[in-house]
Amino acid sequence: MLLFSSEEHVERWCRDWRFSRGATLSLEQGWRLAGAWYGADRGDASWRRPTLEEAEVLLSGLGLVGAFWSLRGER
Repeated sequence: MLLFSSEEHVERWCRDWRFSRGATLSLEQGWRLAGAWYGADRGDASWRRPTLEEAEVLLSGLGLVGAFWSLRGER
């Protein structure tokens, strides 16, 4: 994960390092994603990995939509 101060900073970094731009998310989205993804107690006997559909709902619920966030390889 890379942190940038602005959209212009992202564009400049991609240009300087010759990377095509991927997806960006705000710090708030990143925090909410981390809490939702890692917040469950994985040591609990009832914990299970989310299904593909559950993970897609989680991502879209955070506003993370589009080809980059597709879990089915639809890019």
